[in-house]
Amino acid sequence: MPASTIDHVVALTVFLAAILLFIGLFNQTIQTAVLYQQHRHLATVCSDLLDNIMLNPGYPLNWGKTNSTPTSFGLQDPEFTQYRLSPYSLMRLQSLTGIPFTYPRTGETYSNMSMGFGNFLFVPYTKAINYSIAAQLLGTTNTYGFNLTITPIVTVSVEETRAASPLRLVVHVAGPGFPLSNAEVSYCFVKVVPKGPQKIPSYSSLFNTTYTDYTGSAVINIANVVANDAYVLIAYAHMSGLVGIGYHERAIGTARTQYVLPLIDSFADRRVLLVHSYNVHDFGPPNAAVFFNATFVLLTTDFTLREMPMEGESTGKLGKVVYGQGTEKTYQNLTIPTYNPGILVISYHADNDDGIVVMPWGISSMAFPVTFGTTASNPEWVVTDIRQVLVNGVAYQAKLSLWSLQGYGVTS
Repeated sequence: MPASTIDHVVALTVFLAAILLFIGLFNQTIQTAVLYQQHRHLATVCSDLLDNIMLNPGYPLNWGKTNSTPTSFGLQDPEFTQYRLSPYSLMRLQSLTGIPFTYPRTGETYSNMSMGFGNFLFVPYTKAINYSIAAQLLGTTNTYGFNLTITPIVTVSVEETRAASPLRLVVHVAGPGFPLSNAEVSYCFVKVVPKGPQKIPSYSSLFNTTYTDYTGSAVINIANVVANDAYVLIAYAHMSGLVGIGYHERAIGTARTQYVLPLIDSFADRRVLLVHSYNVHDFGPPNAAVFFNATFVLLTTDFTLREMPMEGESTGKLGKVVYGQGTEKTYQNLTIPTYNPGILVISYHADNDDGIVVMPWGISSMAFPVTFGTTASNPEWVVTDIRQVLVNGVAYQAKLSLWSLQGYGVTS
């Protein structure tokens, strides 16, 4: 073969190899550019979707106060504008955290949004809005997955430093990374009074205000409390538009198995079921019925608390709940007296167990966090966006995480 022919073959081979290499590099560059644009589009969708949820009350406008399923999904408080959310719409979101349970007496399964013993919020699945419904109403089904978290900005913790003579509690208030000094702290203290002849416990309540020092701490001394008194302290700290809520309870009794559980039964009728804890947790044969005294504490616009009589009652709701399916009624009904946010406070007694459980009426009255949506399963890219919002005046941060369900990436 002539040398010139060999040179032409080698040159053609090098040329074709260069073209193939260039095409491969160019293709990867184009894919990277396309992926970048897709990520930018996803970030735009995330921001728009978060605003759509935060700045839209949904329809009906008051769906958070009903038992019906909305035809349009949004969390804005219909009585306000801007980033103000409805405390009742948030209550109806099916929680992604917490272990759900079924109450056999009604056959209902309940979403668990509780924050530890004595601080309960249980919503039936039939009244809750689940992720599938929300995704369908938002138009993200089979296109995007999302997770929405709404958490308090101000942290309020309460620590017992002396058990009695007098009882001493220290309230610590902190903002995002720093203590809040000179913050006003409004608190409600409720103590269980030893049982009377009917075994139904009574209670005494104290309402007062104090201020934090330069470290963000406030000391509260309460007289006439002994070491075996059950009590609860609810503290509201507020300063310059920042509001946070803290809670501390002391129950008497080692087992903590016999107590009252409040279960929301109807948002529209403001009805709550009070049930025996054994009927939910199945701790085994109980020793006694649980006697209770329930009252409602209203949260006012200046973040102070005051008691309200229960609907149909001159003061609180008195009664007992029992375990099993005998002739006695295993649960009690009560009606929250108002749609204004507040706290249901229930003092209880069973054998040697005394304590207090609380339930927020309106998610913000106890600064409950909300986690709603689904979890991502190895997504290629997750974008997040945040907003600072108010829920009945309490400062929260709303964070939306969004990812594509289509699955795309760069191939080399």
